[in-house]
Amino acid sequence: MAGNTRGLAQFNMAVNSKLRGCDFVGLRVRDVFAAGRVKERASMIQSKTGKPVVFEISETTRLSLERWISDPEMVGLEFLWPSRIHGSTHRSTRQYARIVSGWVASLRLGPSAHGTHFMR
Repeated sequence: MAGNTRGLAQFNMAVNSKLRGCDFVGLRVRDVFAAGRVKERASMIQSKTGKPVVFEISETTRLSLERWISDPEMVGLEFLWPSRIHGSTHRSTRQYARIVSGWVASLRLGPSAHGTHFMR
């Protein structure tokens, strides 16, 4: 993943946040980025429960997010994980599930090693 800015940021953030897939794909840049830098702590309202969840963002994750957010592909976009499909604002949970399955397979873990919460 070293050459994949988006993939590295997404993997690090998934591990850090432990959010449900539907909440993870809906993250907005403003949820994690303010005053020209990535926040140390972020919060959002869970779609399933309607309750706020706060999560810390590690230094490694902040660095990978800074590289991703500063990527020319991200300029002016609202969602942290924009869709590459025309007409969609962000990645779907199905797309995210396929990505997570790929990560799990590359780590040689069984399919039961993940679910709607990433690697809890």
